[in-house]
Amino acid sequence: MGETVEMSLENGFTVSQGDGLTGDSKSNCYWYEEEIDEDLKWSFALKSVLHRGASQYQEIALLDTKHFGKALVIDGKMQSAEMDEFIYHECLVHPALSFHPNPKKVFIMGGGEGSTAREILKHKNIEKVVMCDIDQEVVDFCRRYLTANSDAFADEKLHLVINDAKAEMQASNENFDVIVGDLADPVEGGPCYQLYTQSFYEQVLKPKLNDNGIFVTQAGPAGVLTHKEVFSSIYNTLKQVFKYVVAYTAHIPSFADTWGWVLASDKPFSFDAKQMDENIKDRIKGELQYLNGDSFVASTVMNKTVHNSLLNETHVYTEENARFLHGHGKAHSSSSGL
Repeated sequence: MGETVEMSLENGFTVSQGDGLTGDSKSNCYWYEEEIDEDLKWSFALKSVLHRGASQYQEIALLDTKHFGKALVIDGKMQSAEMDEFIYHECLVHPALSFHPNPKKVFIMGGGEGSTAREILKHKNIEKVVMCDIDQEVVDFCRRYLTANSDAFADEKLHLVINDAKAEMQASNENFDVIVGDLADPVEGGPCYQLYTQSFYEQVLKPKLNDNGIFVTQAGPAGVLTHKEVFSSIYNTLKQVFKYVVAYTAHIPSFADTWGWVLASDKPFSFDAKQMDENIKDRIKGELQYLNGDSFVASTVMNKTVHNSLLNETHVYTEENARFLHGHGKAHSSSSGL
């Protein structure tokens, strides 16, 4: 990737030119840049690079952005930002737990930053949360630097397992009320795209759900121009495995797009906004910032373009026939100023 030249930001943090994190000491203008498509990029002005490292699986960075606060970046792709991560994590967790009559045991696939566990542990009736992430270094990094999740990591109900989620499920004798897929997006060459396949859902995941069990997964970008990348395919794949499948979406400002999630179960979902609000009030400690019954019901209504794509999608995820998201992010400086 070229010769590495280290430069220091004014607060003492060091970035390296050769590996994509670079700085211009004269302009003091630093940027995180993510390539969304071959001809489309999304950039954030940075205050600093707070920390960066690498594990055997992926590169990790914690950036302090001027617009979205602290942001966790893995393999150059934005994972969550301090200012709006609550939107993603509330949407991922609370609909599934609200629909389940009495969720006590939850399994998280991925979730190394701890935010998904944090939201699950807000539910008073939760007895056990197993968080299974493949990367010890990501978990250690997040425990150290994402202080907002310190209480979740310290909670005795949280059982942290470092393993591949598929291998862990196959080896475990436990079943769960809710399984949450908080995995990285399926990218070519990445370790997790196999956890979006029909065979995994059918042969490994579904047998680990109790009666009334619910599976929910993040499902990638779901905008008018991006939903066919993986969202519609994940939705259609789950339809091959479960009787009842529901897609829903919300806009995530730091992702620069609408994002999608998919609920799946062999028990029907009841879209009663008032009942959902009552469940949230009765079951959850504290207040949610984004989600309520009306907003969730609204989020399940797709615009015409996305609705028709979900209706007509034929692609099914297999290991031999997967779809992948484009690109790998990087950070750099600009001499042109902010």
